[in-house]
Amino acid sequence: MSGLRRRSASDIQRSCSQQSCEVSERAEAIVRDIRDGGDKLLRTWCANFRELRDGRLLLKADALEAALERLDDETRRLLERTARRIRVFAEAQRSSLNNVTIPIPGGRAGHEVTPIENVGCYAPGGRYPLPSSVLMTVIPARVAGCSRVCLATPAPSDLMLAAAAIAGADEVLCAGGAHAIGAMAYGTETVDPVDLIVGPGNAWVTAAKRSVIGQVGIDALAGPSELLVIADEQADPELIAADLLAQAEHDTEAIPMLLTAWDSVANAVNGAIESQLQHLCTAPVARAAIQNGFCVVCEDEEEVIRLSDRLAAEHVQVITGNAKELAQKLTHYGALFIGSRSAEVLGDYGAGPNHVLPTARTSRFSGGLSVLSYLRVRTWIAIDDSVAAEALNRDASRLARLEGLEAHARAAECRLSQRQAAHYDRPDVTEQTGGVDQRCGPR
Repeated sequence: MSGLRRRSASDIQRSCSQQSCEVSERAEAIVRDIRDGGDKLLRTWCANFRELRDGRLLLKADALEAALERLDDETRRLLERTARRIRVFAEAQRSSLNNVTIPIPGGRAGHEVTPIENVGCYAPGGRYPLPSSVLMTVIPARVAGCSRVCLATPAPSDLMLAAAAIAGADEVLCAGGAHAIGAMAYGTETVDPVDLIVGPGNAWVTAAKRSVIGQVGIDALAGPSELLVIADEQADPELIAADLLAQAEHDTEAIPMLLTAWDSVANAVNGAIESQLQHLCTAPVARAAIQNGFCVVCEDEEEVIRLSDRLAAEHVQVITGNAKELAQKLTHYGALFIGSRSAEVLGDYGAGPNHVLPTARTSRFSGGLSVLSYLRVRTWIAIDDSVAAEALNRDASRLARLEGLEAHARAAECRLSQRQAAHYDRPDVTEQTGGVDQRCGPR
């Protein structure tokens, strides 16, 4: 019989998943191949997986628009509606972060919010091509104001290319896996390098992203997808089972989880899982993923909350009679779905918030992909009045000498006015310079 394994609260000590050493080493080798071999080796890797589109590595906007024109009207309208909701949410996020200017002694300081210039977005192809991931990764980049957006996806269908057109991608790299990441990070004769790579992918994509950190920025290192459902005795077990199986069919490594304080709920959910698997076309994948998951029957709601925060799951769905109140007590999660009507699949398919989320407990220190991921906050200082800024320069020079950085101190003192320099009680530095006073400024 299929169902979530029972586990006790005491053995829930999940840690971040470890990347396979073999996968990491092989992915790094592929990235080096692309870095050193350019188009020639990129084409070789793409040919191995039949990823090119009409023999082309890179498709430009005209090819994307042509695919959009070939798309049936109903599917096109669906993608456009979904894109609109994602765009509205991204625009609201962008408006929440503004440029700042404040007065400081002698001038002003502030920050500017500016987009990253060149962005690479990865959208999985493989068994189930994901146009939703095209929309989720490209649209926020466009809202952020990025100059160029390159989408990488293997063997792109018209559906994927049409989604890229609707989202606003400039080009599509017809490649997947580690070689796609290597091409975007280092560039080839055909592919210009990017500054940031984002998007979900399999273990090969994740390992390749890890290997290019520093050459480019990345959004996150993704692990298997996760859904944690918190349920009480009022929850519908058929509904919970449907949500857990929706997560389980992602892939065989997905991790569905259930926390409840009611033994009867755990039993009923497992029964519903087994029943629904009998009529699910993706049952082989979902059944394997169910074996990765587990349920815990907790002593009370407080233990449910503690375990949920310890798990820090990618998706947390609260299906209880007091869902709003319980949700406010949770601290760690990638995305939160409050109440039985708030299905996790609505997050997957474009209610607005992004579906690229932190996994493997990384929600303890990070959030999901958003328009903010494509922005840089850069600070500036402008001093206009050197007399008014003297207190800053005095403090800077004193702090510098506390840290043993004499040149720093002198750089600050060079900017003291003549009057202030003459009266400034500076430490004697002649002993450190062979009896010669080498300080800047008027004597």
